[in-house]
Amino acid sequence: MTPPRPLFINRLFEGLIDPFRPAQDAMPPDRLTRFYAHYLRQVRGPLLLLLVVGLLSALVDVALFDFLGRVVDWVGAASKSASGSSFFEAHGRMLWLMAFVTLIMRPVLTGLHDLLVHQTLTPGLATLVRWQNHRYVLKQGLAFFLNDFAGGIANRILQTGVALRDSAVSALDAIWHVLIYSVTSLVLFARADWRLTLPLIIWIVGYIAALVYFVPRVKHRATVASSSRGKLMGRIVDGYGNIGTLKLFAHNRFEEEYVREAMAEQTGQAQYAARMITGMGLVIAALNGILIAGTPGLALWLWSSGRMSAGVIALATGLAIRINNMSGWIMWVVNGIFENLGVVQDGIHTISRPRVVADAPDAQDLRVAHGGIRFEAVSFHYGRPSGVIDRLTLSIEPGEKIGLIGPSGAGKSTLVNILLRLYDLDGGRILIDGQDISGVRQESLRSQIGVVTQDTSLLHRSIRDNMRYGKPDASDEEIIHALRQAQADGFVSNLIDLQGRTGLDAHVGERGVKLSGGQRQRVAIARVLLKNAPILILDEATSALDSDAEAAIQENLETLMRGKTVIAIAHRLSTIARLDRLVVMDEGLIVETGTHAELVARNGLYARLWRHQSGGSIHDPNAPPPQDA
Repeated sequence: MTPPRPLFINRLFEGLIDPFRPAQDAMPPDRLTRFYAHYLRQVRGPLLLLLVVGLLSALVDVALFDFLGRVVDWVGAASKSASGSSFFEAHGRMLWLMAFVTLIMRPVLTGLHDLLVHQTLTPGLATLVRWQNHRYVLKQGLAFFLNDFAGGIANRILQTGVALRDSAVSALDAIWHVLIYSVTSLVLFARADWRLTLPLIIWIVGYIAALVYFVPRVKHRATVASSSRGKLMGRIVDGYGNIGTLKLFAHNRFEEEYVREAMAEQTGQAQYAARMITGMGLVIAALNGILIAGTPGLALWLWSSGRMSAGVIALATGLAIRINNMSGWIMWVVNGIFENLGVVQDGIHTISRPRVVADAPDAQDLRVAHGGIRFEAVSFHYGRPSGVIDRLTLSIEPGEKIGLIGPSGAGKSTLVNILLRLYDLDGGRILIDGQDISGVRQESLRSQIGVVTQDTSLLHRSIRDNMRYGKPDASDEEIIHALRQAQADGFVSNLIDLQGRTGLDAHVGERGVKLSGGQRQRVAIARVLLKNAPILILDEATSALDSDAEAAIQENLETLMRGKTVIAIAHRLSTIARLDRLVVMDEGLIVETGTHAELVARNGLYARLWRHQSGGSIHDPNAPPPQDA
């Protein structure tokens, strides 16, 4: 539903922050103060305006208390002189001024404050932080996402923006109220009698000492509590995202205990943080008691001694009550600020990490004219000292179609992953048409390579949106043609989701769970057909299809491969036996290469795998445990 068009004043303030403004694509600072400065600097105009409005609002509030004390004195003086009829003549100008301040100026300042907070900073600043953090994290390497819960990462992206905004806005509000009320109260009290300042000075010293003691401890415990919340969110989302597996294995009790453990930990950490807040509240309450009892009591004693007027008693009592109320609010504000600091600190641990796989500063777009690929002395170990792939050299001619074969863990999928630069090499280099892929933009590299994997997952979006990942500007006619080539047009035309969307508009569920494995695979193949990249990688591309479907698609795959450089991985050797060349890998090394006939005649590893193949699967009792994905 589209919201109604906002009023001019709303549009004006909502437009003060553009959350999607162009920004440098660099790692956010990993220090808390610099992290705040990095984002607050981008909205300094609205923040400075809020600071000025807060200053004026606090001054107006204190001026009203001072005016109240004067009114009491004026009334007392008029009563003693029995000249009440001339009261308005004597003080009319000041009364009209305060009426203007109360009826016009104060509401205007309050309105400006609310517009800046609720229309400008609340939506704009949080979205700006979220957007820039999301853009940065989205370009992290694959290992970054494999080593954490997706739900935990998403939670930190969302909560860090909100926490930074809330703590910054609250700090601005609290600063002026504390400073203005404390300083002006001291001045007003001292003007009447210096002894009247003593309870307030004791309160200020005690309040500062309480903040110095409690605030760092609240921040530390809030950081720990935020981390436990992220863990809990990750476990819950992990379960929901794999609900099919949970149902299949009938392990609800196991999953309940898994989440219960994280929930109990989060509750314990929240209680641990709350204990410090409770202690802080008791200390502030005791200090407020000293202020409320001491200030009016001392004022009454000084009045009884004839050292001050009744108006000063009204002023002192009113300010003491106001400071008492404000101190409770400030305590919760400060507590909230440092809880949010803990959330931001926890977010920094996830967000402000260097990209392991990053484009070079002078990276250019990859240009593929022929599609030749060369691996030169390539080494990659997944962060370990050795293993997986070590000094591998392989040349693939433009337009050549090779099959990668070998037992699980031989390094086949790893070779594909480093070609896609999902990981950076530990040694050597990879060239495409003579261009080192480490020196080109990652997006341009992957735009030139079409990939179909055996574990296909689709986005929880429409069929059309999933297909347009292959070609963003594709027309419906092009999409339907690609689906027809992949034998997917039949079931797509009959799709309907829970919202009643049909065909290309139907949503496929998270990771495509509303489709069968074979249907997801056909859509994935259609998407690569639509992309039509010059280099093609087929990693068990037809493994999820039955024999009839595979036979129907095989002809279209051959059409797809025509004129392209192809790397195909398959355990069903019959599907790749007709390729130009077969490359056999074992323990990260190339142990054999040649055509199917040549390798069978050589009677090596390939021949053994061929003989052991039964029902389309490889059974190699000597195969090492899986090491690559």
